[in-house]
Amino acid sequence: MFVYRRVKDLREDHDLTQKQVAKLLNMQLTVYRRYEKGERELPLWVAIRLADYYQVTLDYLVGRS
Repeated sequence: MFVYRRVKDLREDHDLTQKQVAKLLNMQLTVYRRYEKGERELPLWVAIRLADYYQVTLDYLVGRS
């Protein structure tokens, strides 16, 4: 569950809405919301894209650092 909290925190730290991040990922808002809530498992390609966008490591994103 920690990974989902970091995804939300990073989005909020960058003053972005869920809609903006969903657009960046080219997905529906409802799908992205489910990732943030932990209702859907975060796919690797999404994690990589988010880590690149926020300029953090995958380890940080998934709570390993």
